Amino acid sequence: MAWIADASLASAVSRAGGLGIIAAGGAPADVVRSQIRAVKRATDKPFGVNIMLLSPYAPEIAELVVEEKVPVVTTGAGNPGSYMQEWKNAGIKILPVVPSVAYAKRMEKLGADAVIAEGTEAGGHIGEITTMVLIPQIVDAIGIPVVAAGGIADGRGMAAAFVLGASGVQIGTRFLVANECTVHDNYKQKIIDAKDTDSAVTGRATGHPVRCLKNSLVREFKELEAKAASLEEYEQLGSDRLRRAAREGDVTTGSVMAGQSAGLVKCRQSAQEILEEICGEAEKLLAGGLHFD
Repeated sequence: MAWIADASLASAVSRAGGLGIIAAGGAPADVVRSQIRAVKRATDKPFGVNIMLLSPYAPEIAELVVEEKVPVVTTGAGNPGSYMQEWKNAGIKILPVVPSVAYAKRMEKLGADAVIAEGTEAGGHIGEITTMVLIPQIVDAIGIPVVAAGGIADGRGMAAAFVLGASGVQIGTRFLVANECTVHDNYKQKIIDAKDTDSAVTGRATGHPVRCLKNSLVREFKELEAKAASLEEYEQLGSDRLRRAAREGDVTTGSVMAGQSAGLVKCRQSAQEILEEICGEAEKLLAGGLHFD
C-alpha cells in the first residue's frame, strides 16, 4: 500500500489493537524514517514496516529498521535472505509475503518468524493462487505461523482464514476507507462504489500482475496486452499512476489498487470501528467450538 499506508493509518491500527504497517514502497530512507518516528510519537504499541525489496532504497531501509528498532518487518517483491540475519540479531520479527508453498518453505528455511500467504484476490501486486486453496496448503507445508491475506474484509473472511489454519490475517482494502487513511477522498469513494466485478488484473504479460479497479487506465493496459506490447511500453504507461490516484485523486487515469473485497466495503469508519466490527463478527462465528489460539 505504497502512498497509502503511512504513519497516520499505521498508528491508528496499532492503537486499535492490530499491527499497523508503514509501506516503504519506493520512498527513500529519510522519508521512511520520518514515518517511523511519527508512529512512535503517536503510539507505544507495536507496528511494522513493509519493505519492497525491488526498491533502489531497500538496502538503506533494511539498515534503517535496525537503527530505529522497528519491531516487525514484512517484505515483498523479492527475497529478503541477505538481510534476515541482521534483522534477527536486532530482535525484529520477520514476515515475508509469499504466493506459493515453495516460497513459504524457502522463507521458513531462511529463518522467517511467520509468512503472509497472499491469495490472488488481494489488491496491488499479486500471485495466481486463490486464498481459499493457498492457505491450507501452506499451513500443511511449514511449521511457522501463517497469516492469511487476500479477499479478507469482514469477520466472515477472518473466521474462514482461521478455519483454514491461519494464525492471523492481513487486511488492506477495507482500511483504504478508514478515517485515518490519508488517501484522496476520490479513491475512498471509488472503493465504496465498487461492485463485485469491478476489479481487474493487468500486466500478466510482464510477470508482475497488478489488481486494481477498472477505469480508463485499465483499458489502456488491456490494449497493450492485446497487441503484445514491450515491457518498456508497460512501464511507461504505469509510471507514477498509483501516486496520481492516491494523492491527487485521479481515479480515471490513476491506478486505484484494491482487492476483490472492495465490493464488501460499504462505508467510511475509524480504524477502531473497523477492527471491532471484524473481530466481533469473527468471534461470534467461531463461538460454536472453534477458538483463536
